[in-house]
Amino acid sequence: MKKYIWAAVLGVAVMSLIAYSYIGVEPTIRYDLIVENGTLYDGSGDEPRTADIGIIKERIHAIGDLSTAQADTVIDAGGKAVAPGFINVLSWATESLLVDGKGESDIRQGVTTEVFGEGRSMGPLNAEMAQLVKERQGDLQFDVAWTSLGDYLTHLETKGVSPNVASFMGATTARIHVLGYEDRKASAAELSRMQELVAEAMEEGALGIGSSLIYAPASYADTEELIALMQTASEYDGMYISHMRSEGDRFEEAVDELITIARATNAPAEIYHLKAAGTNNWHKMDSVIGKIEAARAEGLKITADIYTYTAGATGLDAMMPPWVQEGGYDAWAARLEDPNTRERLIVEIATPQDWENLYLAAGGPDKLLLIGFRNEALKPLTGKSLAEVAAMRGKGPIETAMDLVVEDGSRVGTAYFIMSEENIAKKIRQPWVSFGSDAGALAPRDPFTRSGAHPRAYGNFARVFAKYVREDGILSIEEAVRKMTSLPAENLKLRQRGRLQEGYYADIVIFDPETIQDHSVFDDPHQYSTGVNDVIINGVQVLKNGEHTGATPGKALRGPGWIGWKDAAAEQ
Repeated sequence: MKKYIWAAVLGVAVMSLIAYSYIGVEPTIRYDLIVENGTLYDGSGDEPRTADIGIIKERIHAIGDLSTAQADTVIDAGGKAVAPGFINVLSWATESLLVDGKGESDIRQGVTTEVFGEGRSMGPLNAEMAQLVKERQGDLQFDVAWTSLGDYLTHLETKGVSPNVASFMGATTARIHVLGYEDRKASAAELSRMQELVAEAMEEGALGIGSSLIYAPASYADTEELIALMQTASEYDGMYISHMRSEGDRFEEAVDELITIARATNAPAEIYHLKAAGTNNWHKMDSVIGKIEAARAEGLKITADIYTYTAGATGLDAMMPPWVQEGGYDAWAARLEDPNTRERLIVEIATPQDWENLYLAAGGPDKLLLIGFRNEALKPLTGKSLAEVAAMRGKGPIETAMDLVVEDGSRVGTAYFIMSEENIAKKIRQPWVSFGSDAGALAPRDPFTRSGAHPRAYGNFARVFAKYVREDGILSIEEAVRKMTSLPAENLKLRQRGRLQEGYYADIVIFDPETIQDHSVFDDPHQYSTGVNDVIINGVQVLKNGEHTGATPGKALRGPGWIGWKDAAAEQ
């Protein structure tokens, strides 16, 4: 008789487990956190559904009906969108997170992962490079407590940062490490040493190689050098990502070079902030999209990322030829003080040449907005155009630009108005385009407010939903979410990120699609976006009811070549 009773009990238990499995609930589980009643956009691009999410420690444990489950914390997401945390493919929060680990301008838009490495990375540094990092600091002051790229990522994680962090190794960093700022071809021995540095960075978790080829000394590298670096990175399943050699007059040729590098190394490649710079080049966007589509049809994995503004932001170096910048800032500034050099530059900068010239691309000094100075005496010029400052000083704009570089001791942060809104919409529609702010993660307080900022630092991701989803109807909510989550996660090979899926890390954003809005503008840039209610990173609530909790649960995310993955596999 007893065996029949036990059989009945066992049958009931099995049936209960089966029933629970259908609704995604485990009867004995107590969750650390439940997000309930939300409209889930899971990152796949599929239609949303209503469900609850149960989180234990740093991972999503269950998705379904958790109405009878218990949790230490419950977030009611009724009427809100629930999505994977957004991935900022091009972030310059490398220094801002060292000063303030909260990363609020991005966190308040739902960004949970910052990806660095456009040309320059925070390692590897030799002694001279580390000294220059210390000497060239402006408003943001920090200790340089690392040398390798892997140590930098570990330093951030140990220090405590809110978002996750990851990085490419900069091709420029490799070149400076070995060749300094010389404009010459690397010898075989020098190239071999650069490849060794790449291998070390990949084993430390770099995602691949990032280049920025319009700037000196990056522009001194030829295609052969870039292929050699990527051949090493590709052995570790790394990606090539590039601010291409031209986004203007040689835009199409630059895309050809990127595709050539991808084809030669059998590696995926991404175009940083895809753009056609300058009115005369806007029509080239169709041709470039065609080139990318053809390469993808061939089997190459070519993708791109963008920011959602018609103005880019860089420095006044982007309007000056590479030859004048050889040797680094000190040599550049010294040349700018030479009368003969200045006369030559006044002619060259005003005349189309064989280098990328954003002064000409913008169409004139009134389209150059000065947004970042180191020198306190120059900070009152923040927010003025180069044309305005030139008029104030009674000099020509090109001569004024040279003066400012010398006086400020820097490249001078500058916004260039060079793109068309029509092309932005065209790029956003491409299924292989994701998003990157190309900016730091800031806050409307000291020391960040000592300088201006590009609005993309505060609004790039919120603007996608406010303008291109809600206002213009170019994207659906689910497609916008996909472009910010699973698309970049898959491109970058970020493990178990970018989706709302059981077993994945609990990086989650809860926002209102009807009210999410960017507010930052050039005249008043230090303004947070609104409409994001809650942000969870690695299972920890970082934003609660629109306010930062102070939590810093961010992790260093390592690329596919990280030695730690091999160690973990060996232990298993």
